[in-house]
Amino acid sequence: MQNAADTFNPTLSGLSKDEWQGALAEIAGERGHFEHLGKRHFAAHVEQGDTLLVTFETVQGMRALSEDAIPMGWNMVRRHGWSHLCIGSDGDTWFRDPAVYAYFDRLIDDGFFDAYETVVFYGAGPCGYAAAAYSVASPGARVLAIQPQATLDVRVTDWDDRFVDMRRTDFSSRYGFAPDMLDAAAQAHVVYDPRETLDAMHAALFTRGNVQKLRTRHLGDAIQTHMINMDLIQPLLEQTAAGTLGTRSFAMLWRARRDYPPYLRAVLSALDIDKRTLLIRALCVNVTGRITAPRFARKLKELDN
Repeated sequence: MQNAADTFNPTLSGLSKDEWQGALAEIAGERGHFEHLGKRHFAAHVEQGDTLLVTFETVQGMRALSEDAIPMGWNMVRRHGWSHLCIGSDGDTWFRDPAVYAYFDRLIDDGFFDAYETVVFYGAGPCGYAAAAYSVASPGARVLAIQPQATLDVRVTDWDDRFVDMRRTDFSSRYGFAPDMLDAAAQAHVVYDPRETLDAMHAALFTRGNVQKLRTRHLGDAIQTHMINMDLIQPLLEQTAAGTLGTRSFAMLWRARRDYPPYLRAVLSALDIDKRTLLIRALCVNVTGRITAPRFARKLKELDN
């Protein structure tokens, strides 16, 4: 494996979609391997250290959520010398593709994951589903899944009406029901907002002895974006890899919400809807006493008049 100090600081910003994928393929090809997996998926592997991060990401997410338009895992390559395997998709596919199944089958047969001391699978939403589902390929891996769906098989989740265009997709064959695929994991963490009813219903299906549920109340239906904005993804991945992520350590990280305006506004709106005047006032006093928050100052003035 390459030296962890080996310089790795790529940027793919400002490129067209085709140029972007070509550049990504070239970088991965030089440092590991790149492979197209059917029409809508690819695998990009960067070989570095003895910790492997496997991320499932959409092309659109990589290009929008990173200033450098790079896979999320590349940040961990350049900061910690980790190795990284990015499984990319063009759009939300839940990675339900025989070409992806075959790729993971081949990695298993080749003993690919056995070469690493620590393996972490990560994804959010449809990618969180995939992180859980494909983690079975590496027994003993650790998993961090944000807002994952358990399955979109209508026989199990006919109550989820958000993804009706996926209802004809096969979720019952290979790598199908994500919670079952976690049985071989050392530990998995499922992050979700319990106020988001459908996300909470999916989270309930992940109830397993080796699955820990981490609740982010009032963070809504775009948790990964908010976590990125609060600079929490990196420490969450670090603690997942180290096996130290737990209720207490997550609570310490989650304190970042106290200074995060979108979260604070969501709490204020929820209290407003419930007409919890005393709690609204206490919140406004607390927030305005710590940070500059014009909306909360106006609300406090309104309550005091």
